[in-house]
Amino acid sequence: MFDFGGVVIESPFIAFAEFERERGLPAGFLRSINATNPDTNAWAKLERSEISVEEFDVQFRNESSRLGHAIGGAEVLRLLSGAARPEMVYALDVLTGHGYRIVCLTNNVRSEESRPKDVANAISKFERVYESSELGVRKPETAFYQAVLDDLGVEPSAAVFLDDLGVNLKPARAMGITTVKVESAPQALDDLSRLLGLNLLEGTT
Repeated sequence: MFDFGGVVIESPFIAFAEFERERGLPAGFLRSINATNPDTNAWAKLERSEISVEEFDVQFRNESSRLGHAIGGAEVLRLLSGAARPEMVYALDVLTGHGYRIVCLTNNVRSEESRPKDVANAISKFERVYESSELGVRKPETAFYQAVLDDLGVEPSAAVFLDDLGVNLKPARAMGITTVKVESAPQALDDLSRLLGLNLLEGTT
């Protein structure tokens, strides 16, 4: 089970940091907004499809204003797209070739925008993409992981979950799911290779 942003594609935090530099904002400001009331803030509500994009734009601006800098939510949504990581796409193909079921678990927002070709190709590798905006629950809510396991018909002990955020891994691990913290693509694939007894690193033996 793979997270998407920050795992299969580049982390949006890279774009966040560049935005902050361009606007003269404190480093980590956007992440601090998302970390304030993380289960009930505008970001959480949007990822559960409880509010519209238009409502998110206003609510996010209000939340950021209370922290000292007014930023419209629509501006932040434009920062979410990142390039696919080729080494991760390669590993997905290897896993499929060895008979593993691979799925994606992503906190996302509803969007009508077309995806870049490399991102669309990465998504096509998964048996299914489980989206918070469709399920109405989001990571790190236990209900998200349980819904995925129930749909797949597997026990927690039979699953491995990769995510770049420890807060998302902790509840999954408590359920009995094996977890891999993604600090970088090579590190994560090395860890996963050791777990599965496979070589998932392209160009190595």
